Order: sequence, then structure tokens, then C-alpha cells
Amino acid sequence: MSEEQDDGSKKSASLSSAEASSVDAECGAHVNASTNISQTNLTQMTGAAPDNAKWQCEMCTYENFPLSRKCTMCRSPKPSLGEDIFKLQDGASALPLQDTCGAESVAERLKPLRISSPQGQASASSMAKWSCGTCTFENWPRSQKCAMCGATAPPRTHSDLHAPRPAGINDICNSQNSSIHEVDNNGRRSKRRNNTDWMWLQACLGVVEGDARCVDAYLAAGGSPARALTAPEVALLNRASAFDPGHTLVHLAIRFQRQEILSTLLSRISGGGPGLKRSPSYVAPDLASAIRRHIASCIRHKKGNFPCRYINEICTFSLPAEIDELPAAIQEQLFAELLDKDAQQTLETDTPLINWSCELTVNLGSRLYALWNRSAGDCLPDALCQAAYGVFDRANVLRAALADTLHHAHRSFYARWQAWERLQASQLQYAPEESQLRAEWSRLLAAAARPGTALHQLHVFALAHVLRRPVLVYGVDVVNSFRGEALGYARFQGIYLPLLWDAEFCSKSPLCLGYTRGHFSALVPLEPYSHRHDYICREQQDEDGEDMIFLPLTDSEGKLLPVHFLTCDEMADEESVVRRWTCACVTEGGVLAARQRVHARPLLQAQMLEEWLNHYRRLAQQTRGPFPPRLQTAEFSSDPDTDEE
Repeated sequence: MSEEQDDGSKKSASLSSAEASSVDAECGAHVNASTNISQTNLTQMTGAAPDNAKWQCEMCTYENFPLSRKCTMCRSPKPSLGEDIFKLQDGASALPLQDTCGAESVAERLKPLRISSPQGQASASSMAKWSCGTCTFENWPRSQKCAMCGATAPPRTHSDLHAPRPAGINDICNSQNSSIHEVDNNGRRSKRRNNTDWMWLQACLGVVEGDARCVDAYLAAGGSPARALTAPEVALLNRASAFDPGHTLVHLAIRFQRQEILSTLLSRISGGGPGLKRSPSYVAPDLASAIRRHIASCIRHKKGNFPCRYINEICTFSLPAEIDELPAAIQEQLFAELLDKDAQQTLETDTPLINWSCELTVNLGSRLYALWNRSAGDCLPDALCQAAYGVFDRANVLRAALADTLHHAHRSFYARWQAWERLQASQLQYAPEESQLRAEWSRLLAAAARPGTALHQLHVFALAHVLRRPVLVYGVDVVNSFRGEALGYARFQGIYLPLLWDAEFCSKSPLCLGYTRGHFSALVPLEPYSHRHDYICREQQDEDGEDMIFLPLTDSEGKLLPVHFLTCDEMADEESVVRRWTCACVTEGGVLAARQRVHARPLLQAQMLEEWLNHYRRLAQQTRGPFPPRLQTAEFSSDPDTDEE
């Protein structure tokens, strides 16, 4: 509605006293009486508030000033119900204020406001709606276009053209309100559920409302997670405060903090190759949440000269040995949905960083697998949490413990860090100033406290203290772009020891990570069988009967991996320091390796893995039937498969 029409409507609805005087002078007392009647009837029939009353937004209920054309809070347009009562009648329009006036003209202006109707006329609620041929939405009879998709109304028949008009203003208000509610819910239901466009809109609503099933259904139908909302789709969804043109499902998941949905989308976009990922924590989310709560309950605070946060238990994750019992095709699908194939290939090819010793991988059964890790940030604590417990650090428990440790024990860590930085700089004939070191230290502390921020070698060193165990990182030396261009040196590869603790307070069983393309991945073994210990090393093993995984402490050329944050005295004999903090041994083939203990699984972890394995066991049973189904499925639920799935 234009400003002139709006002004004309207001002037025609209620005349000011000055205008009433002029009309009385020109046309007589009858016009004054008609004007008063129009003002009284308009107020009674519409319930219109005074001019200075605020109007309430239908979307967010915010009360706006009368002259505001849009809601100040959510930018929704001002409802026209109380502004222009003449627009409520189908086919009627606001009459401009004319210079000519009289009793007849005033009576003509009052005609649209009459609430009485001849007997036999049907109300708006009883009139038959017309069904849109494009989207099947049922529209009100007088609508020229579909309220759902904007398609033009079909040609009307002779009976439609002579259909009775609404009985009165109340029926019109009811029909308008019903239409508004139906348009508001237009994205929540659809009779054409197999239409990809409608599934796309339902997926957008599902992200906002936290319903992951709509997103899974859209992705399973072949929908692209990178699809962006268009302006017509935003208008169709009719939630200005939630949707914006150009936003994808990832944008919405980040905006509304839907972590589970975000991980599903990111697994489809990047990392680990094509296809959706099915981590054990995705299949059994309730058990994964319980494991995260257990991790949070294990955080302790060490008092004294070294006030460091630490976890009071030692846990190591490994893939269940029952995977070997699955058919080859099912095993292939399992590893495709579980592993990061790109990271695995990078670590094993060219100059191999893992699995380069046949003695370790075959004879000792110590092959390492790179688990897929989400790309939503915090990949370092995520990878460590996976390597220890098999779940992601979604609650930022390790990240918070890292920040608290560096904050409370900053003196101990800073002394070790600045000595290491000066030593590294001296090898490059450079001596950093204290102010430079202080500025860099402040930046590292700030990065530790901000989730999603990239972490550095210091943070790996600090997390080794939080976990109270060594951390081995097998990583590339040079980080390349997606074009293969060298971006810089990584220097993450090496051995990180909890040197600031007493050795007796820590475990000597290390955790293992891989570092590729600026991203950390957990490296875990397949659970070994007891007969794998029949292969004897040169050094005597423990006689407690626990399973062992052998992790190389050297590269493929036999050179000891870099040991980070050592002092000058410790660097004089690095291997002895490593042997003190790890269960190191030399194999028959002469490989220096650390022994990783595989403890009995905690109950929650065992239940999560069992539920995850049951899915592939069901697939294996189905493949033995007369009609084997397609193996590539996209559902993440732990419930049994349904006919629709």
C-alpha cells in the first residue's frame, strides 16, 4: 500500500474536526452525522486502537510504534488488518479522499463497512477453496495467486464468478487469520513428500527446530548440503528472524547451535571422502552423551606448585576385533563410513608415516586406522577424546581443561615453553626479545580459551599433562593447500611427554594422533587377539596378560621422532628420556616402539560399540537373503531398519 493510499484510507475512515467543519459548511448537517457514524462504526467493528497506540508483531510479539512499517525486532511487515479496513473486503479498495463531498459520497464510503448481509449469503469460512495445480495447497476463493508457491489461480467457472461475497467483517477477519496461520506453517507439511524442493524446505525447518530426521531424509534423497536459500524460499518459509537468502544448512546449524546436525552436514561436505560417516557416537548418541558426562566427572584439579587439571583415569579406545567376522563387503562399507580415507592415504603413501613396518602391522597386529574427525573446529581435543574414549569432545571438556591448565599453571608452562622457543630460535641464528615471547604467549592463552580456534604445539604438550600420558603425533612436515601448494611447515610430528608431572603419577601408555592438511585425526588399532603376543620382542614384556599395541618411536629411516619441549640437558640423551616416560622396547627387527596397553572396555564404551556393530551385523544378515539390499545407507538412527529406510 502506498503512503498516499494509506493517508487517504485514514482520512476516509475518520475525519478530523477541521474537515468536519468544512463539510458541514458545504454539504449540510447530514454529512456531520454521517461522519460521526463512520467513526463510531469503524471503532466498534474493527477494535482499532487510537493513533498513538503501538501495534504488536505477529512473529515475535514485539510492540512497535504506530508509524513503523516493519517490526523493529524481526523486520516482519506491519499487519494490514488494523491499518486499512477497506482492504479486508475482497474486491474492495481504499477510496482516495476526493474534493467533492456530500451525503451520497459519505454513504458510498460507508458501504464497505456494513456488517449486515442479505440472507442467503455464505460466509468466508463456508466458501469452497481452490486447489493449486502446482503444490496442491488449498487457497481461499478470492486469492488470485497460490499463497504457498505463488502460482496463478486456475480460470474460474461461471458459478465461481458469481459466488457470494463474505457476509461480514467478522467472517473476513476469521478467514484472514486462518490464512495467516496456514501460510506460517506452509513449510512444515507437504502432500508431495517425495519432492526434493519440499524436502529441502523441511530440512531448513528441521535445523531450526532441532529435528535431524528432516535433514537426514533430505540428504538420503540426494539433496546437496551446500544448497543455499533463495529469496522466494525465504518468503515461503515466512520466518524473517530465522532464514536469510544465501544461507545453507550449515549456516543454520551454526546459527542455532545444532551440533549433531552440523557434524552430519560437515561429514557430507569435507573430510573422509564421499558418503556419510557413521561413527559409533552417531549410532548411539545417548550412550555417547553419557560417556562425555563421565569424562567431565573425571576432571580433577591438582593443588600445590603445579595447579594443573587432569583426568583421574586412563582409557584407550580400539576398534572391536569382531569387525574381522563380518563379510568382506560389509567390512569395506564399515571402514568407508568410519575412517578418514584421505588422511589414511596421506599418512601411508609417499614417505610413509604410519604402518611402514610389516613387523609391527602384520606380525604384531599393530596397524593404525585414522578415524574420521569432524571439521567444526577443536579437531585436536576431538581427536584425543576419540583416541581415549571413542567420542568427540562436543562438550568442550578437554578444551576447558586445557584453558584452565594454562591459566592456573602458566608459570610452569611458560618457563618450559620460552626456553624451548629460545633454543629453536638459536638454531636459526635468532634471539627473540622478551616482549615478543610475552605477546606470543598471550596469543596462545587466548587461543586455548576460544573453542574453534586453531591450536599449536604448546596445546598438545599441555593436553598430554591433562591426560597424564604421552601423546605421539605422526604428521606431515609441510602443509599444502588444496591445489598442492606448500603453505608452511607444520612441525607437529613428534613425541609430547608430560614432563612437568612426576613420572610415577602418569601412565606410560601413549595416545596416537595423525596430522594432515592442518587437521588432527585419532589413530587407533584393531583390538588384538591374545595369540599376537606370541611374537617375542628383544625386551621382556609385562606378565599381566594385557593386550599390547606397538607404536613406532622412529620414522621409517630409523631416526627418533622429535621430542618437544626438552631442556638442553634433556636433549643430550633424548632416547633415555623417552624410555623413562614410555614403555619402550626394541622388536626383533630392531624397531624402537612404545607399548600401548589395551585395557578392558568400560561398560558405556562397550555398549556403544555393540550397538554400532549390530547395524552392520543386520546388514550382513540381509545380504544372505534372496534379495540383498543396497549397502550404501544414509540413516544414523540406532533403531532397526524400517521399510521406508
